Amino acid sequence: MIKKMKAFLKNQKGLTLVELLAVIVILGIIAAIAVPSIGKIIDKSKEDAQLANARQIVDATRLALSTNDAIITDGIVTIQELITQGYLEDAPKDPKKEGTTYNATKSKVSVKNDITTGKKVYTLTLMPATGNTPYINEKASPDFE
Repeated sequence: MIKKMKAFLKNQKGLTLVELLAVIVILGIIAAIAVPSIGKIIDKSKEDAQLANARQIVDATRLALSTNDAIITDGIVTIQELITQGYLEDAPKDPKKEGTTYNATKSKVSVKNDITTGKKVYTLTLMPATGNTPYINEKASPDFE
């Protein structure tokens, strides 16, 4: 019995310090590659969410125009006007600043008729809750994407 115990104690297997360090280095390399990739994925999803919000606002403006031209008297409609008239339930949430919505009174869609094509051209200005730099300020033609 004592011989078996001595043999058992001598026959211990485990990781050496070098093997353990090699595993840690490999995990560090994997983390160094994965963390920036995940950050890019998160940023891209925020941009996609913002584009979806822009699309929703332009679609609400199109609906407002098709049912009631009186809402857009000067060629400009704000998010607040769309909410008041029932075309939007709420101001969309701002994906870049969690817990906030876009500025409903400064964010607007201007609508103009394009003389060459005869179609309406929508220009969206999407403002954050605080600050004066717009997130999106671009034409949203009928094929807005």
